[in-house]
Amino acid sequence: LNARLNLNGTHWINTMTSYQLEHPEKGLIQYTDKKRHWWLLSLFWPLVPVFAVLAYFQTNSPWMLLVPLGVGYFVIPALDYLLGTDRTNPPEEIVPQLDNDNYYRNLTILIIPLHFFALAVSIWLIGTQDLAIGFYVGFAVVAGIYSGLCINTAHEMGHKNTKLARRLSRLTLAVTAYGHFCVEHNLGHHRDVSTPEDPASSRMGESIYSFMLREIPGAAKRGWAAETDRLRKRGFKFWSIQNHILQSYSVSLIIHVLAVVLFGWIVLPFLLIHNFVAWSQLTSANYIEHYGLLRAKQANGKYERCQPHHSWNANHIFSNLMLFQLERHSDHHANPSRPYQSLRSFDDLPELPSGYFGMYLVAYIPWWWYSVMDKRLLAIAHINGDFDKINIDPKKADRLRAKYADYAKELNATQ
Repeated sequence: LNARLNLNGTHWINTMTSYQLEHPEKGLIQYTDKKRHWWLLSLFWPLVPVFAVLAYFQTNSPWMLLVPLGVGYFVIPALDYLLGTDRTNPPEEIVPQLDNDNYYRNLTILIIPLHFFALAVSIWLIGTQDLAIGFYVGFAVVAGIYSGLCINTAHEMGHKNTKLARRLSRLTLAVTAYGHFCVEHNLGHHRDVSTPEDPASSRMGESIYSFMLREIPGAAKRGWAAETDRLRKRGFKFWSIQNHILQSYSVSLIIHVLAVVLFGWIVLPFLLIHNFVAWSQLTSANYIEHYGLLRAKQANGKYERCQPHHSWNANHIFSNLMLFQLERHSDHHANPSRPYQSLRSFDDLPELPSGYFGMYLVAYIPWWWYSVMDKRLLAIAHINGDFDKINIDPKKADRLRAKYADYAKELNATQ
């Protein structure tokens, strides 16, 4: 059925798969989200470990439990390469209709129980099957990688402006025992992004491993501090039911205790590896999303407002479908409340050469990452070889300036 509404002199028509608007000045505006049904792929992705478990029992081969590693790091990048990029944007006049379409919101809700189901199946496998240590650890890594997707789901829900969505965000984070993210990301990362003060923004010359040692404890510290401050301002005690971080961690504790009670201590090392690997997936995303990008400090000592060029962007079709368009990160940070289906691509943005899954693999090999990204960083239009416009690792600043001095001069000469 068509839903009709008159709003500010504009006639709205919303159908199941397409949107129309009779604009008083521009006339009829029509838009069809060609990816509408393809977004359903996002529901498939968290279940990959479950499919691996089914394949294990069908073949009686533990090697099936490790197949998802190849899917994530090789098949998805290959599909990104083959399918290419999508730079189309919905008309701004249509965006309110997209934002109010429950279909997109429901997908982010439907995926939440799938995260818990995948974890439950993984725990059951470890608790009931006698796996060799290599396959035990390997499957813990697999389960952690795919559970890391729950942080992306929680991220999308956490930016909604309803209490239900934010509660669901905290619940989802319980899968990976990363409950402080619900506070830290919104109150910390979005405030400090692309500045030296942000532990979740990587610096030029900083390896992903050095970044991990700075980001994981730094983000946790900032999250707990932000929640303590929020509770104090509202007159609540830290140890109270109003503590959003403790709400999430209490569910994590229940999951861990229940797993040990049902299957014994054999599942505890699995859960610890699983959790850490899931955290590392967020670290990997943070590392590639803002590498070396810097917001300028103004005369009053404050940083300029976050703009689209302060985040690395990627428009690769397949991985964006898997990640609720997280890879259009430039628009997300410039407009945090904008839902995933409405995120835009802009011209002249810092562009990643592959989707996130491919870039993760590059990042895990530092020399490869530097060879791919450092010159790309220097060549960004607003940087143009100027190291003063780069968030650079202070321990490596002199060496990097010397290494790329000639390249910087070439960029300046072509300005």
